[in-house]
Amino acid sequence: MHHRPRPSFGCLFAAALALTGISQANDWTNWRGPLQNGVSLEHYTKAGKLDDKPTWSADIRSRGTPVVIDGKVILWGYKGETTDLIESLTCLDAKTGKQLWQHEIPDYLSDSIYNRYTIGAPTVDPETKRIYLTSNAGTFLCYELDGTKVFEIPLMEEFGRMTFPNSRVGSPVIEGEFVIIHFIFSNWGADGPAADRVYGFDKKTGELAWWSLPGVSPPVDSSFSTPVLETRDGKRVAYYTTGCGHIVCVNTHNGKPYWKMPICKNGVNPSVVLHKGNLIAIHGDENVDTSEKGRMICIKLPEKLAAPVPPAQEATTLEPSAEVWRNPIGATSSSPVLVGDVIYQLTDGAELYAIDANTGVDIWKLKLSNANLHSTPIYVDGLIYCPILDGKLVVVKPGAKSGEVVQEIKLDGDCLGAPSVCDGQLYVTTTKHLYAFAIPNKGVKVDAAPAVEMPKAGKAVALQIIPAETVIMTGNKQSFRVRSVDANGFLVNPDVKGVKWETFIPPTAKVKATMDAKFNDAGELVVAADAKSSAGAFKATSPEGQFGTIRGRGLRNLPLVENFEGYDLKDDQPTEGIKFAYPPLPWIGARFKFDVREVAGAQGNKVFAKSFDRLMFQRGTVFVAPSHFSNYTMQADVMTDGSARAKSDIGLINQRYLICLRGNAGKLEVSSNLERLKQEAVFKVIANTWYTLKTRVDVAKDGSGVVLAKIWDRAQAEPAAWTIEVKVPRAHANGSPGIFGFTPLNQKRVYLDNLSVTPNK
Repeated sequence: MHHRPRPSFGCLFAAALALTGISQANDWTNWRGPLQNGVSLEHYTKAGKLDDKPTWSADIRSRGTPVVIDGKVILWGYKGETTDLIESLTCLDAKTGKQLWQHEIPDYLSDSIYNRYTIGAPTVDPETKRIYLTSNAGTFLCYELDGTKVFEIPLMEEFGRMTFPNSRVGSPVIEGEFVIIHFIFSNWGADGPAADRVYGFDKKTGELAWWSLPGVSPPVDSSFSTPVLETRDGKRVAYYTTGCGHIVCVNTHNGKPYWKMPICKNGVNPSVVLHKGNLIAIHGDENVDTSEKGRMICIKLPEKLAAPVPPAQEATTLEPSAEVWRNPIGATSSSPVLVGDVIYQLTDGAELYAIDANTGVDIWKLKLSNANLHSTPIYVDGLIYCPILDGKLVVVKPGAKSGEVVQEIKLDGDCLGAPSVCDGQLYVTTTKHLYAFAIPNKGVKVDAAPAVEMPKAGKAVALQIIPAETVIMTGNKQSFRVRSVDANGFLVNPDVKGVKWETFIPPTAKVKATMDAKFNDAGELVVAADAKSSAGAFKATSPEGQFGTIRGRGLRNLPLVENFEGYDLKDDQPTEGIKFAYPPLPWIGARFKFDVREVAGAQGNKVFAKSFDRLMFQRGTVFVAPSHFSNYTMQADVMTDGSARAKSDIGLINQRYLICLRGNAGKLEVSSNLERLKQEAVFKVIANTWYTLKTRVDVAKDGSGVVLAKIWDRAQAEPAAWTIEVKVPRAHANGSPGIFGFTPLNQKRVYLDNLSVTPNK
């Protein structure tokens, strides 16, 4: 930690508060700032240039944005390089940079590469002062401002949140009682196919309240676009861009999609801005309607929002006539900044554009460096602060006809995030440090933030049940909060009594299944101790006739055994001319990545096979049980198609470690995130030969552990020795058992049979 105090600044700011009557600091609680467009509300009397040396700096590596509240800076970052790399959430004193607390967040099972993006930021709820963050591996976390953990949800294992090498993480958004996130999810049942979905959680309890698919499936990439909120047509809505190349509009209180508009043939990362009833977005890939790459687009927002579409139907697509103007510039992930009627946009070529928001016409452009790619500028009191990829902070004074570089500060490391500002202090991150620069001034004035127009609730028309999705282990039960809401999703009655529960099978369900569970007289869903593993939905109807649904999985405790012989192969696979069955319904992430089919030579013939449905899913990860499982042994028979030159990979996931038979490499490999842990043992893999793979994880009292695995020809006896033993200084204490398959270019299939998960002996 390096400090360079500036005592006079705090006195000046305190005096300014007294003069202006401001009762609280101008907090920067989210990535895009108080106006959702990268613009600060602060103004300064006789502001001077930044000192070339920071007020303080902290040795925290980051590729995102610090947020500020109540004199505290909250930063998501990381430390270490490869095997010792770990993410962190850190709270520092805004005046001195003193670390107040820090939580380390282990990565696991992600394929993210840390020198590729890892862009994201925490979000603070101004009401509760709670901090929300989604980690690289998809751990959704909530902390009090003092660092006390409120809840932790492993999105990967519980909802099928997928990871990508480009590490696109984004930021949560607070809307009333909800905290909203969007990622690529591959959950179970109808939500098994991978798609860019939006999830709304109760911000106080972490319970899922709603989710939806506003774009299309499958996606072509991931997206870290942060939703922008507004009130329109008596509704609260969110606009954002997706991994399927769309701009979408969804209801922020129930997730119902209103419309979508395709703009790009790849995933779109920048956030949007709103201007006079229009929406402005930008991307850097191929357009959907031309062969050109990149465009900024302005569309006219519908004044009236049609009724949301029923489940399993696509949202309305806006007509091309909604486009007001377009500008041929492009940006991969830098978001536009809107000041009055002018858009300031930093391109991949590190050119700063000023664009007329009414017409899309360029006003001026200014070359700042050779390349930028990811970072986004902010606008503060007449100046634009631009962090540039090659590690410098460029300050630009925009004019009516040109822009002028008034300052350039060299920073240590690369810049990939966006700055933030609060109380006259500017914060910027690099891949080496967090910097705090004071903006010298003789007084600070803060504009009032625009008041949010929150419509009043109307007549109750539906039930909203929380949690909307549940997992119940055998011998346990779940209670629900049943609420009534109006047509726009606004809460009417927080506690609806006397509802009637019944089993519900969606008419569009391809697998007509029910959950082996019943509601008792207290309104609790009970899974009996002898219930079978199952999944399904229930419908609740109020005495007044409103209804709503929930869905859930009833899962058995250990031991778990599956040989796939009970599946009816009745569905047609037309491209291969075979019959297959969909994978076990309660398994997370299996749909369209694996199926059940017959294979000659297998014991019992029916096996679990990696599908070739989509090339994007040539890697497939499936979770067969909840994330709280620990101290278990997994065993399965595995096989890869192929030849001496071409094979695929098949493995088991035990307590957040991947134990994988690498066919072409001829190795048994143990890994978590490949940058953090990868050890291997030589094992020659013969194609079309069944092997038995066995693994367990032992965790010691001091938190260290060892990952054990062995593999042998199924026709032979089990060897006494483990093929590989991997010692880890900080072991994962729990995690979902799972299955992994990788079929490069979908050429050689892999299979699994006779799966068992048993308690360690």
